[in-house]
Amino acid sequence: MLEFMQNFGPVTQALIATLFTWGMTALGAAIVIFTKDINHKLLDSMLGFAAGVMIAASFWSLLAPGIEMAENLGHIPWLTAVIGFLGGGVFMRLVDKFLPHLHPGLSNENKEGIKTSWQRSTLLVLAITLHNIPEGLAVGVAFGAVAAHLPSATLGGAIALAIGIGIQNFPEGSAVSMPLRREGMSKWKSFVYGQASGLVEPIAGVFGAFFVIHMQHILPYALCFAAGAMIFVVVEELIPESQSNPKNIDVVTMATMVGFAVMMILDVALG
Repeated sequence: MLEFMQNFGPVTQALIATLFTWGMTALGAAIVIFTKDINHKLLDSMLGFAAGVMIAASFWSLLAPGIEMAENLGHIPWLTAVIGFLGGGVFMRLVDKFLPHLHPGLSNENKEGIKTSWQRSTLLVLAITLHNIPEGLAVGVAFGAVAAHLPSATLGGAIALAIGIGIQNFPEGSAVSMPLRREGMSKWKSFVYGQASGLVEPIAGVFGAFFVIHMQHILPYALCFAAGAMIFVVVEELIPESQSNPKNIDVVTMATMVGFAVMMILDVALG
């Protein structure tokens, strides 16, 4: 994998990596072709696992390298981290406030963002798309950081991040397609809508890589920004959704810890 990716520039690497993460979203959505429903405890556990992966990726692949880069560049490390991290959270809050969306399992009265007459299916897709913006951005920034030739940014680490994001995208695809199928939409249309939620990742990934390559002095901020955006998604969306059923909380908590451990192993082993 390392040798293959070394044949390409950072923007192309980011594109390949985010096409993989989108493909994992599509794979998760494809479950709807074979079944109309999925065990809720399993789905909650998968979402908890995804939350653990994103928490670990936020620190090991983004925040820690960003702090180290800030120090190498002569910045004040803690200030850079705080500005970038909180900036990512504020950005996601603004997107969450204005982008119309509806989270799976909720009625139309619970839709968020500006008022719109868009269909329920569109709002469900936009809810998961909201998750995928910082994920694609994080992968793109990670590959762009490798091009800066800073010690804390490695190609292996960027690949590990893409693999981790891809793994946790699987349940997110299912989280869109399954509710649509249960509401009467055809299995193929449910699949199309489910995979569409991941299409934003290649766009965000290419943008992230291109942006940091041409503005390397803000790279530490960009890494911390991506970390903050991902943590916002975890705390505001994934954890509440995964623990909505009190009976599953213990299992989901353990799944979250396993997800964290898997991402940590990937990052330490490959990075």
